[in-house]
Amino acid sequence: MTHTVHPFAHRLGVIRDWKSRWFAATPAQYRTQVMVDAAIRRFLKKRLRGSYVTSVEIERTQKAIRVLIKTSRPGLIIGRGGEGSVKLTKEIQDVVRSIKGPAGPPTIKDMRPVKLDIEEIRSPESQSPVVAYMVAEGLEKRQTFRRVLKQTVEKVMANRDVQGVRIAVSGRLGGAEMSRQEEIKRGRVPLQTIRADIDFAREQAYLPYGVIGIKVWIYRGEIFDDKETTTRN
Repeated sequence: MTHTVHPFAHRLGVIRDWKSRWFAATPAQYRTQVMVDAAIRRFLKKRLRGSYVTSVEIERTQKAIRVLIKTSRPGLIIGRGGEGSVKLTKEIQDVVRSIKGPAGPPTIKDMRPVKLDIEEIRSPESQSPVVAYMVAEGLEKRQTFRRVLKQTVEKVMANRDVQGVRIAVSGRLGGAEMSRQEEIKRGRVPLQTIRADIDFAREQAYLPYGVIGIKVWIYRGEIFDDKETTTRN
């Protein structure tokens, strides 16, 4: 039997880097920091839904916790005069303070200020989280799922960087009594090739008759190590 592997985790350390970058001195500190990271990601996923966020990266230094949010619409998060980013930073700080790890609540020594960085992403149609939310948005507006899938795939394939796309939706499609899965694919999506730059995302569309799950795979070509190519030439 084959095992389905997450396309991002499958390529960690080869063409992908970790989304949480820090070092823990003790096992208890490690467990606490993992819980804090998970809480921050859950909060931002709910708080920034609809802001076209592509990824959330967390870095820790001795002085601060740096949260890097990559989005195609930074203006929605930053707000007028930076009010939105200041408010969001305070909310993330409250989330960090509310976490109680295995060793109890965080001490003053463990409390680090949160620094929020927002980075703009160009060509959002080549980012799977944005595409997944576009599909969810169309389904929540009561559009037929076939039309949503077809229009979204055409938008994605119109992008130069994209060489293949695959979108799968499952649930009570069209309000049917029995749930089913439908899929649409264009181009190539080589999941087994480690050097293939495949972006993957999951999303949910909340409809009156139930939740519809959405999965998106986008293939953006192959990534080669510059050192290898230069030595071969």
